[in-house]
This record gives sequence, C-alpha cells and structure tokens, in this order.
Amino acid sequence: MTRLQVDGFSISLDGYGAGPNQSLDNPIGIGGHGLHEWLMRTRTFKQTHGGEEGGETGLDDEIAARGFRNVGASIMGRNMFGPIRGPWSGDWTGWWGDEPPFHTPVFVLTHHPRKPLEMKGGTIFHFVTEGIQVARERAIAAAGGKNVRVGGGVATIRQFLQAGLIDEMHVAISPVLLGSGEPLFVGIDLLRLGYRCTNYIPSAAAAHFFFAKSPPSP
Repeated sequence: MTRLQVDGFSISLDGYGAGPNQSLDNPIGIGGHGLHEWLMRTRTFKQTHGGEEGGETGLDDEIAARGFRNVGASIMGRNMFGPIRGPWSGDWTGWWGDEPPFHTPVFVLTHHPRKPLEMKGGTIFHFVTEGIQVARERAIAAAGGKNVRVGGGVATIRQFLQAGLIDEMHVAISPVLLGSGEPLFVGIDLLRLGYRCTNYIPSAAAAHFFFAKSPPSP
C-alpha cells in the first residue's frame, strides 16, 4: 500500500523549518543552512546531489539513505521549487541543476499553471493547481505502488499534516536557534490528529524523531 512520508525534514531547536527573509541568496532563510548540516555532510547527500564521491557514513548517513528507498513519486510546494512568485516567467527549473536528485515524477503545488518539465535522470515536474488532495491522488497513481515523499516547504508539510494525510514522518532537530522564521508544528495538535512518536535516535549532529499516524479505531 502506498504511504505518504516526510523524510529528513530539519527544524531548529526553537521549532523553525526555515529562517526569516527567504530569498534567492538565502533559499532557507537567514541561518537556515545550518538546519541541514547533519545531512549535507553524509555520503548519501553527496551521491544524490551531483554524484560526488566521499561524505560521511554512519548513523546520519543511514537515516538519510532511508528517505530515498521505495519512493515512486514526490510532492513539494512552490517555495521549495524556487523563489519565483506570481505567474511563471523565465526558464527557472529548480535549485538542483539539469539532473535533480528525485528521479521520479514530482508534483509541485502552485496557483499558476505550467506545462510539465522533464529533466535528466527521470525527474518530471508536474505543476498542480487543484490543491493537496489532487496532488496526493496524482502522486499515488504515478508512484506505481511505491511510497510518495512529501517535501517542503514548511507550509506544504503543515497542510498535509492538518489534513491527516501524512502516514510517516522523520524530523531531524538540529542544534541551532533561528529566533524566527516558519514554525513547523505551531497550532497543529498532532495527538488529536492521531500521530505518535515511534522512535527517537540521537546522533552527534542531530536528534532524529520518527512519527506515525495511528490507523482509525474499528
């Protein structure tokens, strides 16, 4: 059965998934780069983002690698795809160069239509204007029985959580403070929505928390 999962989403000690003043120069906001240091040093990240050699192995790398297994499609918000606002213009194709690390269909939530964008390595960006339910349905159909990975930004994950559509979630808490930005969990009652923490694994660079949504009572 296809499941919707969040993997490797990093937040600060004070709960922010992105810092303030996001821009082309600071796509994760001021200080946001520090959220992902645990990930960017791993062998998995270097291999999936540009095919680089090297990188650290160990616990963080093992956890990062889990997020790429059995994934048949992805969903992301427009903010994760790029800094452009309003109607599409120019030739922006994402932050990841000619060969993005997804290698699957990716469904980008947006208010403005755009034709599908085919990239090297099997990634095809589809732009969905009908909201999260339609994105979910299209991603599940495209995943071919594999799981669907829901990426950022924060607003996208919050929408899916509030709708109870995330089945499993991995959040990495990094040892940084941002002070302000986009909070992940503020105003979301995870218990009421049926989520529980199923595991907690500390590493030298982050604290990894795993959540799952309980099945409804018979």
